Amino acid sequence: MREDILNGLQKEVYSRCQKETNKFGMGCYYHIAAVVKNAEILSEKYGADREIVMIAAWLHDIASVTDYDLYELHHIHGAEMAYGILKEYNYDDKKIALVQECIKNHRGSINLEKNSLEELCVADADAISHFDSVPSLLHLAYVKKGMDIEEGKEFVKAKLIRSFKKLSADSKKYYQDKFEKVMEVLN
Repeated sequence: MREDILNGLQKEVYSRCQKETNKFGMGCYYHIAAVVKNAEILSEKYGADREIVMIAAWLHDIASVTDYDLYELHHIHGAEMAYGILKEYNYDDKKIALVQECIKNHRGSINLEKNSLEELCVADADAISHFDSVPSLLHLAYVKKGMDIEEGKEFVKAKLIRSFKKLSADSKKYYQDKFEKVMEVLN
């Protein structure tokens, strides 16, 4: 496991999230950290390459936090950016390609084929991460979008339901209890 890369990526993502140019604010850092945590759990559960999964998890939204104009295609731009970042660590080209595929195919809002366990882990970790960052979603609803109590609650519930539906069948079973507990709190 290349701890130097993981530590470096964590610092890099944190630094980019702190910049005023990051339209998502620091909530995005907490989202990415939750993706990393869940990606590691899922890599162990599914027997995926932990290093590839965790590196891809740190970098999956790198384009979005770097430049909001890249958001719509952040999965494509992020994969391109990952190449340059990982080359600075002298990371193996074959492994970089695997990381890039995870980043390209992580978006649940676009129905992209998951061609490896690593891609599945990152995509599912991205979807379930919203359950670990409910305060950020509430902040988005109430502060950023100016919603009232009921409207904000429904906004967050709808987001979480969509996220849960994006999970693979096995991950839905694994995270069912977490889903039910969070939804119970919001009801």
